[in-house]
Amino acid sequence: MTLNTLEIATTKVQNISSSNLSIYDHIDIGDSKLWLTSEELSAILNKKLVGYSFEGLALRTRSKVAKEIVCEALGYPLPSSFKKVQPRFTGQQFDTYVQKSNNLQVWNEELDVERRYVLIRINQNSIITKVKVVTGSDLVVLDTTGKLTQKYQAKYSGTVEEALLLSKSDTDNLQAIVSEGNLDLSNYSPTNSPQKSQLLSIEQLYASLKNIVGKEFDAPEADQERKRGDLLHSLVCKALGYKEFNDHGTFPDVKHQLLEVKLQTSPTIDLGLICPDSESKLDINKIEQTQIRHCDVRYAIFYGSIENKKVVISNFYIVTGTKFFEHFSRFEGKVLNKKIQIPLPTNFFND
Repeated sequence: MTLNTLEIATTKVQNISSSNLSIYDHIDIGDSKLWLTSEELSAILNKKLVGYSFEGLALRTRSKVAKEIVCEALGYPLPSSFKKVQPRFTGQQFDTYVQKSNNLQVWNEELDVERRYVLIRINQNSIITKVKVVTGSDLVVLDTTGKLTQKYQAKYSGTVEEALLLSKSDTDNLQAIVSEGNLDLSNYSPTNSPQKSQLLSIEQLYASLKNIVGKEFDAPEADQERKRGDLLHSLVCKALGYKEFNDHGTFPDVKHQLLEVKLQTSPTIDLGLICPDSESKLDINKIEQTQIRHCDVRYAIFYGSIENKKVVISNFYIVTGTKFFEHFSRFEGKVLNKKIQIPLPTNFFND
C-alpha cells in the first residue's frame, strides 16, 4: 500500500459520497472516479476498519455490522436492509467475510473471476487487525484439499519452434495505447499499474523475452511449483529491464505490462478461473479511457525440462488472450463445488 493509492481511494470515496449511489448501483470497472480497484479498496478499508471491535456480537449480527461499517468506509448510505443478491456490494462487485479462523467458506456459488472477496481478519478479542481483498482467481489456487479443480486448462496445438510470436499484434483495444518506441523500465516496478507511456507492444515483449530460451535455473522440489514460477518470473522481469523482481501474486503476473507468465514442465496449462479470451473487464483503472479486458492480456508461455536439478527453458510462445485458443486446445475441468471451503495459509494476512 502506498500513500498515493490511499489518496486515490480517499478521493473516490468522496466521489461516491457525493453521487448518492447505493451499493447496488452499477459502476463500470475501471471508472476513474467511482470504481475502487482491489489495491484502493484494500487501502481505504484497512485505514478505516482496523481497530474496530465486534466483541459480544452474534455471528449473524457481526456479518451485518461488517457490511454496515464497510458501507460507511466507502461513502455509501446504509440500506434499510441488505438484499440477498450476489455479490452483496453489487456496484463494486465484492462480498465481505469476517475471518477469525483460517477456514474461508463460500456458500451456494462458484468462485467468480470478476468478484472480489473482502476478507476481514479479527483476532481472538474480535478486533479487526487486517483487511485483505482478493479475487476468485486468487482464491482458487489456495485450495489444498483436492476438492477444487481448475476450471480452464489447455494444451499447445501449434507448430513447435524454439520461439514464436503467435499474435502478430496486440488487440485493437491495446494498439492505441502501447508504445511504438523503446522503453526504459528500470525506474518502474512490475507491480505498477499500466500506463500508456509505459506499455510495451507484444512485438517488443517477444523480442526481449525470446532470449530466455536456453537459460536455466534451480529446480525446487516437484511440490514447489510456485517457487519455480517465481524464478522464471524473475528472469522475465530482468529481461524486460526492471531493476528487481516484484510480485503480488495476482493476475496478471507482470501487471505493469499486462503480461501473464506460465512455466510448463508438462503439456497441460492450468488457467484457473480465468479464460484467456474472456471479454470481462480487468480490475484496473482505465488507461486513456480504455477499459482493459482479460482478453487484452498477453500470455508468455515458457516450456522447459528438468535436467540435473535445473529447469532448462526450451520453448517460448507469446499470444494475446483473444488469440489464445487459436493456438492452444481447451479442455474443461470439473465444476467447482457449491460449498467451497478454503484453508487460508497461516501467513495469508501478513503482507
